[in-house]
Amino acid sequence: MPTRQRRGESARAAPAAPLARSTSASAAPRPNHLMKHVLALGLGVATSGLAAAATAQTPAAPAASPVAQSGPPGTATSRDTPRAGSGTAKPDGPLAAIDWLATPAPDAGLPGTVLLEPPVAGSARRPEITVTPLASLVAPVGLVKPASTGLPVDLWRGSNAEALATLLASVPVRKSPAMQSLMFTLLLSETRPPVEGGETLLLARLDRLMDLGAPDPAQALAEQAGPTRSKARFKRWFDATLLTGDEQQACSALQDRPHLAPDYAARIFCAARLGDWPTAALLLEAAHALELVDSRQLDLLDRFLNPDVFEDAPPLRAPKSPDPLTFRLYETIGERRPTSNLPRAFAAADLRDIAGWKAQLEAAERLTRIGALNPNHLLGLYTERSPAASGGIWDRVAALQRFETALETGSAEAVSKTLPKVWRAMQAAQIETAFADLFADQLARIPLEGQAANLAWRIRLLAPTYETASHSPPPSQGRSAFVAAVAQGVPTQELARNGVEQAIAAAFAADSAAPRKLQRLLDNGQLGESILRAMQLFAQGADGNLGDLTDALATFRAVGLEDTARRAALQLLLLDHR
Repeated sequence: MPTRQRRGESARAAPAAPLARSTSASAAPRPNHLMKHVLALGLGVATSGLAAAATAQTPAAPAASPVAQSGPPGTATSRDTPRAGSGTAKPDGPLAAIDWLATPAPDAGLPGTVLLEPPVAGSARRPEITVTPLASLVAPVGLVKPASTGLPVDLWRGSNAEALATLLASVPVRKSPAMQSLMFTLLLSETRPPVEGGETLLLARLDRLMDLGAPDPAQALAEQAGPTRSKARFKRWFDATLLTGDEQQACSALQDRPHLAPDYAARIFCAARLGDWPTAALLLEAAHALELVDSRQLDLLDRFLNPDVFEDAPPLRAPKSPDPLTFRLYETIGERRPTSNLPRAFAAADLRDIAGWKAQLEAAERLTRIGALNPNHLLGLYTERSPAASGGIWDRVAALQRFETALETGSAEAVSKTLPKVWRAMQAAQIETAFADLFADQLARIPLEGQAANLAWRIRLLAPTYETASHSPPPSQGRSAFVAAVAQGVPTQELARNGVEQAIAAAFAADSAAPRKLQRLLDNGQLGESILRAMQLFAQGADGNLGDLTDALATFRAVGLEDTARRAALQLLLLDHR
């Protein structure tokens, strides 16, 4: 049966053949037999070189015997000796122990390869040299690729990190869903930090995400950047995981790197969270003895580690501004605090199943209002079950459920009856844009008339398909001409009827441009900073400074944010209460 040969097996077996034959021919093998072969191999290379040099200086030798002479590997034979006057060895010249020694040198008479290359310079002018600092080549950080956001990876190039951090923390977006969407795009887009101050900018992005009520994206962004690379990063990561319920990973990292702990209470909590109760108890006793933790938090940790001891004790006094760890500790001892009067990030904790349905609904509305929650999540909670009572949020749930039922029937009469009521409910919660995103396409397929048709058209203009809706305005809508022109990007001063509309029309004029201050930033390549400053101008313009409104919309259009400019203008016109 044939056997399969391994790779390289024949190459290793071939050199062993001469040695085996010489061993079998000798009755008593000598210890230095292999050494003699090595010496013979080296002498063969040397003698072949000397023979070639001597032959070149002597007359031609008589022809050798046709019988090949035997000798050790690498020695010259009569056939290997070059002819007199040839100057070079034949291709089958002397063998060498090293392969590249047997390679003939190139002929000096041949031109070099550089002479065969085409010319690389088109003129005698000095070529331009681009210098890129090594610091700017750091890996970009972000959750959304530039191909999806439309923003370049060097968005923050040329700007001061401290100035960017201040802008990210202070730009107001509460009144404009378009500005909310743009802010999240800036925060989550995959970008490189400035040459200096990259850590400052990253922390500012994480802080603003938490401020907007988005601990899930903040956690993901921190994990991508490396949450254990600094104590400041770990603190923000740890806080986010406490609110999302995913603190197991953060506690495991803290156990391996205790120096990252934001405080002593975090070490006690994580030790208990990982099941190491003896260590948690020891740390708590040390904190008591050394007064390393505030007395109120010590009481809270004591109840957390010894719930049976405090089973009949009265509830603790609730703090006014708890941090995420304190909030979770109260939750674990059964004294969960409401999140309505806490920062938005705490509302994300109410989206978990451990919270009641009412708490989930209120948290979802609060986060949807700022653009931190997908509208489909809100719809899922609205339609999860029948309202438990009446009044307040229960009336909104009932109104939306009745409207969705009417929409599914396809009856224009049923939709006409339920649409005004559900729209008033969405206005009360200030989530009109989310409602438009959910139902605009379905409303477009219902043949409505009268006031219901006007209302449905306004709702469709708040959705991403606003431009499609603008081509079919209802005949009885008084402001339809200008609003439709804004949706199409061609509003004119002739159609404007008040100062706000005139400011919007000026921004969409053919000769509109960014203001000088922002244009200088754009000329320097500071795109991200110019967008943030334009968002500041838009907030001031929405409050009544119409010149800033024009400058903001013109800047958005100048940098390619045409959709943002149109949607921001439409929302300013249609969301009257804002």
